[in-house]
Amino acid sequence: MLLTGRRTLLDGARVQAAARPGVLFHGPAGIGKSTLVAALTAALTADTPAAGTVLHCSPAEEDARLPFAGLGDLFARVPESQLETLPPEPRAALRAALLRGGGPADDRGLLAVRVAVLDALRALAAGGPVLLVVDGLQWLDEPTAEVLAFAVRRLDDPGIRMLAAERVADGDRPERLRCCPPGTVELPVPPLTDGETAHLVRADLGADLSPAVLRAIQRTAAGNPYYARELGRAALRAPAPAGSGTLPPVPPGLRTLLLKQARSLPEPVRHTLLVASAAARPSLTLLRAAGLHDPAADLAEAERLGIATADADGIVRFRHPVLRAAVHADAPEHGRRRAHARLARAVTEPVERARHLALAQPYEDEATARTLMSAAESARRDGSPDAAFELAALGARRTPTDRPTEHAERLLAAAEYACDAGRTEEAGEAAETVLARSGSAPQRVRARLVLLLGAGQALESAEDLIAEGLQDAAGDPRSEARLHHWAAVRGLLCGELEEATRHARRAARQAAAAGDTDTRIGALATLARVRSLAGEPVAADAALEEALVLVGGADGGPESRRLIRMRAILALDSDQVAEARDQVVRLLAEIGGSAGAEEVTATLVALTRIQVRAGHCREALRTAARCSRAMAQAAPALYAAALAATTGSTAAEARRLAAQAVRASEADGDRLFLLRALAVLGQAELLGGDPRGAAAAVEALERVKELGEAMCAADPPLLHWYADLAEALVVLGETDAAGAVLRDARARVPDGAPGSVLAALERAEGLREAGLGRAKEGAVRLRTAVERLRHLPLPVELVRALIALGAVERRARRRNAAREALAEALETATRIGAAPLAARARDELARLAAGERGGEAGAGGHELTPAEARIAELVGGGATNREVAAELFISVKTVEGALSRVYRKFGVRSRTALAHAMAVAVIASGAAVDAGGDDQTGSVAQTMTISLPTRVRTPRTFDTRS
Repeated sequence: MLLTGRRTLLDGARVQAAARPGVLFHGPAGIGKSTLVAALTAALTADTPAAGTVLHCSPAEEDARLPFAGLGDLFARVPESQLETLPPEPRAALRAALLRGGGPADDRGLLAVRVAVLDALRALAAGGPVLLVVDGLQWLDEPTAEVLAFAVRRLDDPGIRMLAAERVADGDRPERLRCCPPGTVELPVPPLTDGETAHLVRADLGADLSPAVLRAIQRTAAGNPYYARELGRAALRAPAPAGSGTLPPVPPGLRTLLLKQARSLPEPVRHTLLVASAAARPSLTLLRAAGLHDPAADLAEAERLGIATADADGIVRFRHPVLRAAVHADAPEHGRRRAHARLARAVTEPVERARHLALAQPYEDEATARTLMSAAESARRDGSPDAAFELAALGARRTPTDRPTEHAERLLAAAEYACDAGRTEEAGEAAETVLARSGSAPQRVRARLVLLLGAGQALESAEDLIAEGLQDAAGDPRSEARLHHWAAVRGLLCGELEEATRHARRAARQAAAAGDTDTRIGALATLARVRSLAGEPVAADAALEEALVLVGGADGGPESRRLIRMRAILALDSDQVAEARDQVVRLLAEIGGSAGAEEVTATLVALTRIQVRAGHCREALRTAARCSRAMAQAAPALYAAALAATTGSTAAEARRLAAQAVRASEADGDRLFLLRALAVLGQAELLGGDPRGAAAAVEALERVKELGEAMCAADPPLLHWYADLAEALVVLGETDAAGAVLRDARARVPDGAPGSVLAALERAEGLREAGLGRAKEGAVRLRTAVERLRHLPLPVELVRALIALGAVERRARRRNAAREALAEALETATRIGAAPLAARARDELARLAAGERGGEAGAGGHELTPAEARIAELVGGGATNREVAAELFISVKTVEGALSRVYRKFGVRSRTALAHAMAVAVIASGAAVDAGGDDQTGSVAQTMTISLPTRVRTPRTFDTRS
């Protein structure tokens, strides 16, 4: 049973069913009411004792004319013996209604049936819960409906519940609510979202459809799951060729269901509906221009059957998008051609006219092909790459077979437009066709360039494609320059920075020789990215400056967009957040809807990064959502969503999205975004501040370190991630390993490093000092980081430093200092919308308050770190060191070292003594919690950070090896 997009509704219905006498689902045909009824029935009966009774009926349309058909279904499984307890007259009347005796002949007999049903339901309820299920109230015969209405008004037994579904038109209210008990909750079943529709279709088919076909199904199904499944199955069986328009195939069975009455309409009315279905924007004016005699009268006939209507402005609208597709698919091929011919004569817009002309003439014709290619170029200039692709694909199909060169050129044009539209699968198919058939080296080079463009971030396996392209391009500096540029991009994404530098410089030289300014600009931009990643901002800025001069400066039009975006990222990495934001916001406003999906996504990812660092956490969530709409499952979009979630949503959501971004980057072979996705995953795992999360953070961030070293990367973000890795290691008690990471990071810090890099390392160094028992020195390092960040526009990083400072001060019993730091962290995090960090600050403040209620530990008393507390909890519960290490994903040596510190803080020498001391501490902290109210909750490990007993002796040896 597919419940895609319905889990929340089902869970709510289950809650309502427990509190209300009835639940009524309602909505249009195919929306999923029966699926919900079946799922809720199963859930409720699973909670019902074995003696419970389910009375069920699912009437069909033809049953509505059969008296008591529904009642017969409801009582079909009620044995005759259950009816024997009824009084004679009602029993006889009910038996007659159920066709088990003579029929009730008068009004008294009908009343007797109603009384009998009421008494039978009460008798059944006396033996256990009763669930009445009516799936299809709209087809329930009237006598049964009257009986139910009579009975449910008089039922007051909480053991009798009703579950029903009724078909109603969109926006309408149920008409048979009277058949349900008073107090029944009405639950409209909403349409699925586009994402839910896509998931449903994929799950139903067990296969993927092309993005274009899936979009057509989403538009046509309009959130109706039944229509979506039927359209998906039809598309899988008979996919429409490229360029055939936006209407998906509609299977015969669905057409019959939808058009059963429409097929009886007069032929002129059906032809008017067909012409309207073929038009992109049908109106009465257009239909009259197409030569139809009286389209208004025809549509009035169609409106009577609920198919289509014309509004007050003359705009023609089908009642549901699937009806438009069904009308078009139901017509014979010659009828569709005639409709398109009418529209080709009537429309004035060149692009739409060319499309109708091609569909009206489904045969090879050079004049038609030229018209289509001209319209395609016009659509591209107007910023409609989807339409451009459709028209160019039709142009290639209309090209005569004796013109193979023109056919290949038109296929390549279609492929390039498809890339612009983000339709990479169709682009690849067209380019592969050219590669297989063309004997022209320039065309094969162009086809390979299309395949490289369509690969997006997944260029790891493109080495052979580039090498073969360079062989075909030999002696053509323009083509060689473009392919070397792609080799540079591949090297960048795969972490081969030196190779990327070599190819980028060669691409720039050959592009200059060929006079190919665009490729030269692109190569210089890639060179700037590579040198920035390698930690050479001066070289990166020089390459950018040279590229910007070539495009005529920052206002040089579309060619300058990528350069502006890169300059903004360089500014961001240098802590110039406001400058970076202004550049990208202006860029977004400039590109509007004219840019391709990849460019829009790249710009939105950049803006998300800027907003997160600037502390605009709510805006970052909205920007990441826009990014997801542009390229939903692409690694960059998933990375942006995860990054925004680390500051604006929840740790769990950030982890989920970051894990998806990691998988998508790995699938693409995109090491650049894999590096970023792993870093965000590590940051998300660190949000909780607990050892388990820290262990997962270490796993992710160690991969970041390894990848960065393999790529020879040294840019500022990488140094931030080193600091995160060190922090995670400190949480686990791995202070030696944290020290090694920090020494490595310090060795990589260049002269003039951004202040945020220094602050991040200082934060990690301060936490490590505290982890080594040097809380005072740690606090000094952390205050240095805090003061450095106060002069930078980086509130999220300031909050992280303040929380770290507050936690160290709290564990060192400097409570006023801790409270001051944590209060500032909470106020700042709340103001900027950094929900996960605000939650972390509140947790630390709660622990501080609980510690104050628990009293001082006495001279020499210290709180445990989170890792020490968790290790103490596990050891106190009887776990061995090896078991603790496995549980926390740390080494046995680390457990032994942490356990030694725990023994010192507790003043004990053995595991047995530790268990006893812990029990005392938990009792004391529990009493403190009780005294403070009911709002202090947490694990043993959390309560152990509240108060420890004063050390009574200094042990000389410690049993830490078991």
